[in-house]
Amino acid sequence: MCLIAFAWQASSRYRLLLAANRDEFHDRPALPAHWWSDLPAVYGGRDLNAGGTWLAISRHGKLAAVTNYRERPHRGPGERSRGELGASFVAGDHPATHHARALHARADRYAGFNLLLFDWAGAELSCAYLSNRHPDAPLQEPAPGVHTLSNHLLDTRWPKSLRLGSVVERVADDHDPIEPLFQALADQRPVSPQEVPTDADHTDPDVLTRTPFIFDARYGTRASTVVSVGHDGRVCFVERAWQWSPDGARCVGERRLEF
Repeated sequence: MCLIAFAWQASSRYRLLLAANRDEFHDRPALPAHWWSDLPAVYGGRDLNAGGTWLAISRHGKLAAVTNYRERPHRGPGERSRGELGASFVAGDHPATHHARALHARADRYAGFNLLLFDWAGAELSCAYLSNRHPDAPLQEPAPGVHTLSNHLLDTRWPKSLRLGSVVERVADDHDPIEPLFQALADQRPVSPQEVPTDADHTDPDVLTRTPFIFDARYGTRASTVVSVGHDGRVCFVERAWQWSPDGARCVGERRLEF
């Protein structure tokens, strides 16, 4: 279950401050963040099964992040890979909302997904959220502020999301928020009953006990990423890769990009 929290136009220092964990089966092959040889302006991790991405950025002021949508029973893999949803945005020229509208027309070709698109290169900053599992508002433009996303709809109040979102809000104006956000992404403290919202959906109790960092031999957190985009356009992208071991998750590399 992936996790994202972000401050969008909600900081005196940053246009965007984003922290994310990518959770996946450990045996699914992927490359850490890198400049793509076939799309030289794109930087991010890449899935080697289908060629898409879970989080990527471009030199042209775009960022895309995608999460799966948790549903029981599972409705199948979909005709197309969800990893291409974000890749097509950061590789293209269309603004966030325009791209999301075009995807909405063919969203039923994918398994359940949530997609975040950010564009800060043009005259107007834009952010779009698209889900093919939202019953009422599949396409939204998130308002300035702090938002969270996991494997349900935008701003669903899961304990892990509330934890990370509170840290993003606390450090959004800090000179150097990178390390506090990585500490929040690495959080494995058990969830207390007091952290479960009174209006939480208890039909899937597993999600109410999940911590921001998932440690499991078969499936767990494989990458943590923090991205900041200053009001001056300066971008900092830091990714830490994780590998499971019986003694605990090991950081097996850090990629840092600034431009």
